[in-house]
Amino acid sequence: MPEDRSQKTEVRGQKTAVISHQSSVISQQPAEETKDYGLKKDRGQMSEVREAVDYGPWTVDYGLRRGVCEMAAQIIKGKEVAQQIRLELKEEVAKLKEKGIVPGLVTILVGEDPASQVYVKSKVKSCGEIGIESFNHVLPADTSEEELLNLIEKLNKDPKVNGILTQLPLPKHIDTNKVLLAIDPAKDVDGFHPINIGKLNAKKKRKEIDQEGIFLPCTPNGVIELLKRTGVKLRGAETVIVGRSNIVGKPVAMLLLAEDATVTICHTGTKDLGEVTRRADVLIAAVGRPKMITADMVKEGVVVIDVGVNRTPEGLCGDVDFEAVKEKAKAITPVPGGVGPMTITMLLVNTVKSAKVAAGLI
Repeated sequence: MPEDRSQKTEVRGQKTAVISHQSSVISQQPAEETKDYGLKKDRGQMSEVREAVDYGPWTVDYGLRRGVCEMAAQIIKGKEVAQQIRLELKEEVAKLKEKGIVPGLVTILVGEDPASQVYVKSKVKSCGEIGIESFNHVLPADTSEEELLNLIEKLNKDPKVNGILTQLPLPKHIDTNKVLLAIDPAKDVDGFHPINIGKLNAKKKRKEIDQEGIFLPCTPNGVIELLKRTGVKLRGAETVIVGRSNIVGKPVAMLLLAEDATVTICHTGTKDLGEVTRRADVLIAAVGRPKMITADMVKEGVVVIDVGVNRTPEGLCGDVDFEAVKEKAKAITPVPGGVGPMTITMLLVNTVKSAKVAAGLI
C-alpha cells in the first residue's frame, strides 16, 4: 500500500496497564510524522517494532498499530507488590530486634490435609525470610477439641507469641467457630475475630484504623494495598464488589469506605448484575464462579481485582473472563499471580503489628 503523507499519526488514550512485556507495533507513517514513543521506522516500509517499559508491579505496553496508540491494560502483579511489602517488613523487623522485640507467629495444623501442609510450610518460610520467629504445632487428626482449646489457651498467655493461626479446615469433630473464638483478639492475625471485625466497622477513616492497630482480614487488606500501591485513586471512586462473604466481600467493603470510596455490594439477590457492574470505576470479584464477569459487564477503563481462584479442566482461573475483560480494563489482576501472593504477606504485616502493639509502640 502507498503511504498517505497527508495524515499525521493519531495518538489516543493515556498510559495504562500491561498485558505483556512485548507488543507488536506496525505503522506505515514516515519517521518524521510519527510521535516519538521509542519507535524506529524505515521510510515507506512496513516494519515491526517491539517496545515496552517496565514500571515494577506492572508494565506499560505501547501497542501502536497502524499509527494509533492503543494502550493495553495494566497487569497488576501481586507477587511484585507483595515482595515490596516484605522488604519493608524485613527492615522494620530488624529495627524491632534492635529494641529486643522479636515478632512470633504460631501455626497450628490438625491432621494431614496436603493443601494445608503446603500452605503452612509457605508461611513458615515467609516468616524466616523477614525475620519473624515461627512456631509450628502439627497435631494428629484425632486430636480432641478440648486438647486443641487447651493449646490455644497456653499460646494466648505466651509472651513470645504475637500471632496465632489455626489452619482450616479442621477435622469435622472440632467446632471451628469455638476454636477461632478462643484465640485472643490481640493475637488474631487472621483478622476475623468478632471483636476485631467490630473495631473495623466502628471506624470511619483508614487513619483511625491504623492508629488503633486493628488487625485487618488479610485478603481484603491485600486488595486495598494492591489498589493503592498501583496508583488507583479510591476517594470518590464508584466501587462495586461482587460477593458478600465474611471473608472478602463484607470486610473489603468496610476498608473501601474507610478510603472514601462509594461502595456497592452485589449478591445473588441483585436484579441486574451487569447494569450495576458497568457503573464501576473499580470492580472486585469474589464469588468463586469461573469467568462469571464477562466483557459486556464492565465499562472501558475499569480497574478489576479478581479474588476468585477456581479449578477447571483447563487449569486455574478467576471469577473474571481475563482475556476478554483486559481488552476494556485500565488495570486488572491475573489469576494466579494477582491477589493470592498478598494474603500471606498481609498475615506477616498483622504479626509485626501485633508485636508493636504488645510493646506499646502503637
